[in-house]
Amino acid sequence: MSSSSTTRKATPFSYAVVAALAIIALGPIFVMISTSLKQKTDIFSDGFSFFFMPTLANYSAVLSDGQNTRYLTNSLIVACASTVLTLICGCMAAYALVRFRFLGRGAVSVGTLLMRMVPPAVLTVPVFMIWTYEFSLSNSLLGVILVYTAINIPFVVWILQSFIAQVPRPLEEAARIDGANFYQIFFLIVLPLIKPGLAAAAIFTFRIAWNEFILALVLTNRFTRTMPVKVSLFINEHNIEWGQIMAIGTLIAIPPLIFTFMASRQIITGMTAGAVKG
Repeated sequence: MSSSSTTRKATPFSYAVVAALAIIALGPIFVMISTSLKQKTDIFSDGFSFFFMPTLANYSAVLSDGQNTRYLTNSLIVACASTVLTLICGCMAAYALVRFRFLGRGAVSVGTLLMRMVPPAVLTVPVFMIWTYEFSLSNSLLGVILVYTAINIPFVVWILQSFIAQVPRPLEEAARIDGANFYQIFFLIVLPLIKPGLAAAAIFTFRIAWNEFILALVLTNRFTRTMPVKVSLFINEHNIEWGQIMAIGTLIAIPPLIFTFMASRQIITGMTAGAVKG
């Protein structure tokens, strides 16, 4: 069958569907950015207007507040540290589940996926009690980092298992015959071959840690808050600073976007390989 016979031509209906989906996906982002550039009088005027005098007053107000800089730094520390710890622990656990044979291996593999299905809201009270009264980790960045690492490890293990299973065993056996020990095989042979999986897992883990709100709200105080918690504080019973909320929303969306674009090729490769493997 020729390729021309299998290729379908785009119809006006398909273009309309794509345009509608694009508007649904990009519409909220456009509203957020445009609102962040408006003055308060333009924001509360009747109806949404595409024509207004743009201003950076909301961004200036947000960035001139030292607390916002601190909370943005806290978010970066928590997201980066938890992502690194999650990848280190997750790739080792995934390798052990794929390559080693031990009692309960199947149950552990399924259990990691089931643990990821537990909503973070369910863990809020138990984690708060344990972190506060047993380990004194509440109100600290270390406590938030450890919680995010524990929550995301099952997700990373689940993703990396399919990538590690695709690494040819004869390659590892050849390295072992040449004198490589276990650590050299793992770090110098296996890890470079599963870079797409590591990149995809890193992106998703970073975004989950960057956007998480409930646990950060409970486990932090005014010195260790992250940006998602800070955004909620702009809404109170007396006033809602929509312009500053949208400005902060735009700013906190930039790091994940940069991170995603930098690793976009690795993400596509990783998602495709994971989908094929199932």
